[in-house]
Amino acid sequence: MKLKSTHILLLCLTVGISLSAAAQQDATGADTFKNRCELCHGADGLGQTPAGKAFNAASLKDPKVTSMSDADLHAVIKNGKDKMPAFKTQLTDPQIDAVIAYVRKLPSAAPATPAQ
Repeated sequence: MKLKSTHILLLCLTVGISLSAAAQQDATGADTFKNRCELCHGADGLGQTPAGKAFNAASLKDPKVTSMSDADLHAVIKNGKDKMPAFKTQLTDPQIDAVIAYVRKLPSAAPATPAQ
């Protein structure tokens, strides 16, 4: 399992590094999220992707995350936290702000449907 996690981490780093900074300058929050965050956090933000599960990625809909200020989220994205890598060398401050605005607009998690 440890080897598999290492491969996933290397894939994440390779994908992240391969994207040029110039191409990212004009990216919208949605584009940046898709290119930089979706691999672990998933399109829905729940963190239930294979990489997200391997790294125990936070659900972006968890009250611990949704209650954070934009400044606190900005600091986590820029500097990293726990297993989340820092993006300070890959994303500009405006790009980070655009991602935060996008994440704040993600639809809420659907309530669980009771079994019948």
